Amino acid sequence: MGHGAPRTVLLALALLASGATAALSGCRAQQQPAGAAGIPTAHVLPGRDPAFLARGECAGRSAGSFTEISCRSGEAAARVLARYNGPRPGGPRCPDETDFVLHITAVDQGASEAHSAPEGYACMRNLQPPHPGDPGMGGGPVTVTGDCLYTQRDGVVKETACDGSAAHAPEYRITGRVGARPECPPSTDLYVQVGGGAPVGCARRLV
Repeated sequence: MGHGAPRTVLLALALLASGATAALSGCRAQQQPAGAAGIPTAHVLPGRDPAFLARGECAGRSAGSFTEISCRSGEAAARVLARYNGPRPGGPRCPDETDFVLHITAVDQGASEAHSAPEGYACMRNLQPPHPGDPGMGGGPVTVTGDCLYTQRDGVVKETACDGSAAHAPEYRITGRVGARPECPPSTDLYVQVGGGAPVGCARRLV
């Protein structure tokens, strides 16, 4: 393939601000990704650093798409907190402050493999409020201490706002994250698999 040709990188918004979903098995919950309503796209400008959406870079939204732009631009909407190659399932957990995740797929148009943006995902934080990933806000792609959950259907719980402002009232609150279930306090009513260095979330019933 020739060098210097434009490259296009497609991004799928893997998780929206509606919150993470957890499927229950007895008292244990396994976190599952929430489905996206659409597939926004982003375009890498010719001549830019091939490390597309690297940590610390920013992206701007335009007509349902995301494009890497300078963080000093007034059109910058979100900053990359972490960037990982490979598929998100089984990959590193995004930081707790993440508001949404972008799935990155490289589509080469005549560029060499060495200049291709690798497949992976970017953990994004909005530059301005709202921040659905903050504790208790009812959204974000990861479950964090302080988040609340409601029973979506039999065997499945989903995040909701702790202040009761969402359509579903909170039923559980994540009180802490630990390395294993026995480390949760005796008052724990629900165990949620959240991943990362402390993969078990301990939740108490609110209602």
